[in-house]
Amino acid sequence: MRFYIASEEDILNGKITDIYFLRTKKILKAKGLEGVKVRMEVHVLDLPKGYRWAVYAGLEEALYLLKNKPLNVYSLPEGTLIGENTPVMVVEGNYYDICELETPLLGILRHYTSVATKAARFKRLALQKTFLYFGLRSAHPAIHPMLDRAAYIGGMDGVSGSFNAETIGVRPSGTMPHALILVFDDEVSAWKAFDEVVEPDVPRIALIDTYHDERFATLEAVKSLGDRLHGVRIDTPRSRRGDIKAMVEEIRWTLKLINKEHVKIYVSGGLNEKTVKELRELVDGFGVGTSITFPPSVDLSMDIVEKYRDGVWVPHTKKGKWPGAKKVWRCGTLDYEITPFDKEPLRCREELMMLWLHEGRLVRELPKPSEIRSYVLNQLKEAPEPEVEDSR
Repeated sequence: MRFYIASEEDILNGKITDIYFLRTKKILKAKGLEGVKVRMEVHVLDLPKGYRWAVYAGLEEALYLLKNKPLNVYSLPEGTLIGENTPVMVVEGNYYDICELETPLLGILRHYTSVATKAARFKRLALQKTFLYFGLRSAHPAIHPMLDRAAYIGGMDGVSGSFNAETIGVRPSGTMPHALILVFDDEVSAWKAFDEVVEPDVPRIALIDTYHDERFATLEAVKSLGDRLHGVRIDTPRSRRGDIKAMVEEIRWTLKLINKEHVKIYVSGGLNEKTVKELRELVDGFGVGTSITFPPSVDLSMDIVEKYRDGVWVPHTKKGKWPGAKKVWRCGTLDYEITPFDKEPLRCREELMMLWLHEGRLVRELPKPSEIRSYVLNQLKEAPEPEVEDSR
């Protein structure tokens, strides 16, 4: 028995790739073509149906993959909002040194971007509300740190992985599982035990839907924890959900009657964008999981766009692609001008396609995840609200 996961060493050494790239490398060596120098461009090929923007993510891991290799890497900053056909990265060097890395590079950027984009769509629907990502149990544990990082920089206010303080410098967030209450046989005993044992700076959020009606359980939570009660969470299983909006309205009214309007209401369990839009004026926060873990895919493509011939870069690519490496200049959020790599812009002035690796050496300081998240949130304030979907 084993875990079917790739080691860091195998990823960095190019072993984790598609076989045709290894065959290509063998052919290039046999024919003496190791020195063919190219520029390869990563760009957005398609956005999922109904999407008008995406959050470019995964740059730090992409740079880690490409470091210490004889390559120059240009990229947009991680967290930049992008649209269709936007170039996001240019990799410059001998194709022999790049080819087998295309598979892991695209895998990193596509997966990261897709998860961060879905998280950002939820956050954009209710910017002033709290969003927590609880989706780890729906994915292989080998990628849990990546999922939490992508969801966090995409805009989630909290992520649940117990390791996040070490990986991204963020204290993990979470309430309590139904299992805790089931072990105690009653909700009040479980709530009190949580209050007695867990660190006092962790918010006391009572899970109120294990056994009883949510309104009456809320009253019990107020009675049991008093002023220490920060909020209540509804996570009713889908088969018994009923009208979640009506539940929240009933609880909100009841809290008002007993002068406990400060008690916050959180909702989780199978949420989608439509649910969030329906509840955003009523609840204080959301716990979102599977729909972020398994988002619609943002399609990124990587192609040779230039070759180095006789001392100059020459546009060179396959049909259906725009030849020549490109730079991206920004006038405002989602307002870009794209130019050939050696041309100045006519309209925009903020250059986004910046050099990150020179001959495999990092030449620019990487931002912290919290800084990337702030960058994303500032752009989301000016981004159009997503057209909501009925599922996922």
